[in-house]
Amino acid sequence: MRKTEIRTAEELKTHTEKSVLAYCAQAGLFPLTEETARTVCVAVSGGADSMALLHILLALAPKLSLTVSACHVNHGMRGAAADRDEAFVRRQCALLNVPLTVYSAVADAVPVPDNAGEDWARKLRYGYFEKLLESGVQWIATAHTGNDQAETLLFRLARGTGAHGAAGIRPKRGAFVRPLLCLSRQDTEAYCATAGQPFVTDETNLSVEYARNRIRHEAIPALEQVNTAAVKNLRAFCDKMDRMDVYFSEKGQALLDSAAAQAGGSRQDGPWDLNTLRKAEPLILESALHQLVSPVRDAEQKYICLLEQCIRMRGAVQLRDTLRFAVRGSRLYREIVTRNALPLQNIPEYPMQPGEYHFPGGYCVKISVISRQEWENIHCVHKKDLKNLADYARIPILMRLRTRRPGDRFHQAGRCGSKSLKKLYNEEHIPPLQRSQLPLAAQGEQVLWLWGHGFCEGLAPDEKTEEVLFLQEQYQEEDNP
Repeated sequence: MRKTEIRTAEELKTHTEKSVLAYCAQAGLFPLTEETARTVCVAVSGGADSMALLHILLALAPKLSLTVSACHVNHGMRGAAADRDEAFVRRQCALLNVPLTVYSAVADAVPVPDNAGEDWARKLRYGYFEKLLESGVQWIATAHTGNDQAETLLFRLARGTGAHGAAGIRPKRGAFVRPLLCLSRQDTEAYCATAGQPFVTDETNLSVEYARNRIRHEAIPALEQVNTAAVKNLRAFCDKMDRMDVYFSEKGQALLDSAAAQAGGSRQDGPWDLNTLRKAEPLILESALHQLVSPVRDAEQKYICLLEQCIRMRGAVQLRDTLRFAVRGSRLYREIVTRNALPLQNIPEYPMQPGEYHFPGGYCVKISVISRQEWENIHCVHKKDLKNLADYARIPILMRLRTRRPGDRFHQAGRCGSKSLKKLYNEEHIPPLQRSQLPLAAQGEQVLWLWGHGFCEGLAPDEKTEEVLFLQEQYQEEDNP
């Protein structure tokens, strides 16, 4: 049935439910098994998407042989508004006769950090979901829609991603299922209207202060002006990238098996033969490295690139404070770092050449060389970046971009004398892990540029400068939708 043929509310409701049923079968979300207990718990926030999901799964429960329950998480971040949403969900589940469990961070005495954001809330939420799964729930259904898929794709493309990231939100990840990826946000709101189901709106979703909301309220509408099917097309692209990622994932596994066999190791724990990895096709190597990074941390493209640079140039990459990958001889090793060990000191060094260089922890340095005319037209550079400008002719040939090493010293511009980085970081109360991640540029033990401080004394451009070296500091928090 085409949308143009849908005339009544009941027809639209039935059409939507059939679409979700077909998608569940296509994506294998609720495979038939011999287990008698087939339970799904719907994560209900109270918004249109989650209320539509709850209604739809209740309608499809007999066909899918499911027992449906619901859960709600009150993160304690929005005060009275969050309590309002919790009360709403309790009322609606009572009306629908759906068993509901509620988790309250406040009731559980979980402190909300001052800088708590969606990432913190997500970890809290999924931590609770895991406990539900341990209690016997077979699946947790979340209300991600095609709009969420499109927003995630655009967000990742803007920040840089590979085939795996471009596949977006998967229909199924372990026990977590997303039955509404086949629908748009407009579809869920229309379904709620036809079902007579009220919903609440999280006011934080309306603010363009957050990057994802700017994509939602500005980028997506702009694309829909170009093509009304923009969200549908972006979702279809994610489906294609998912299939592509499956193909390259198999090739990546074979590459890791081969490299491990050559080095007498195992696919996941290594060591791996460098020569085998270096000869691989770039997309296959990228997939293989993704498989090494993903069990350790969010496998953003910057970490994949960092590990690939490590393989090409030698060195080491620390992904967590207790784990790193290091090149030694002709092999790549996965190393466990004890808490008493020194922080990683041999992250790959980069020459002072134009480009964008990523470091663990979300730190990135962009190097560019600008002409005297650009430098004189200084209004194009924000004042806070002036300390990151240097006379390119005075930069030593052997100056390298890296992280801290024992013995490093820095003479900050406008200050008397140099001091060790250890003393400087102690004075500024920099956390130990962050000290090992902050980028710097040095020749030997002499630090010539330091993140947050700029270039050292004596390198600032003057009237004789012909070319200016410009180092831009960029920091991005991890994306984990």
